[in-house]
Amino acid sequence: MAHFRTRHQQVVDELGRRIVDGVWEPGQPLPVEDALATGIGVSRGALREAVKALVAKGMLDVRPRTGTRVLPPEHWNHLDRDVLRWKQAGDPAALLRDTGELRRIIEPGAAGLAARRAGPAGTRALYDALAAMEAAAARPGRSGYVEADIAFHRALLNAGGNRLLGSLGRAVGIALEHSFHISSQTPGAVEASLPLHRAVAEAVAAGDAAAASAAVLSIIEAAEREIAESPGLHRRRPRGRGDRP
Repeated sequence: MAHFRTRHQQVVDELGRRIVDGVWEPGQPLPVEDALATGIGVSRGALREAVKALVAKGMLDVRPRTGTRVLPPEHWNHLDRDVLRWKQAGDPAALLRDTGELRRIIEPGAAGLAARRAGPAGTRALYDALAAMEAAAARPGRSGYVEADIAFHRALLNAGGNRLLGSLGRAVGIALEHSFHISSQTPGAVEASLPLHRAVAEAVAAGDAAAASAAVLSIIEAAEREIAESPGLHRRRPRGRGDRP
């Protein structure tokens, strides 16, 4: 069963990346089933299962007589983990831009909500993630720093008690990972980031919504500058079929 899931994901990845990369334009039908299955090297049954997965992601539409067609990007589920991976591999600069804009819209408000609502558990989660960031920053190679940074921002979204915000944090984990990985490569970025994150945690703990919002906005603005200067901005990760983040 595990082999089937792995092979299924490989076929989904192959089709999904082609769609994201614009191999098939919106409204364009996919090649006939036999030809496409042969070209990818899979059975017709495996191809059909992959198509079903992409229909569920809003990327394909299957109708009698008209066949399988690519839907415009506005129909796609851009918070889907696979779609985020394909966008990261195909157009990382666009994903960074979209992530930064989403953060500016969501996180300052979420920080203010956290300051008004976070109980002891929510505050403790922020400080625990901050401690993990500080520990990782002190290690050679800073192993685990990005993961701890993601945990901090997810804890912030969870701390306000709004379940939709918490789900959003889980959904955009790949986008945040991509953004933090790029920004943290800029010299001095990690050292500058730690006091900004501490300011967020302290403002939440103090119940100061305005200070929490301002502090997280400072983090976002710093990240945007660091991304622009990062040596990893134009470094592309080699893509492999069925790879995972």
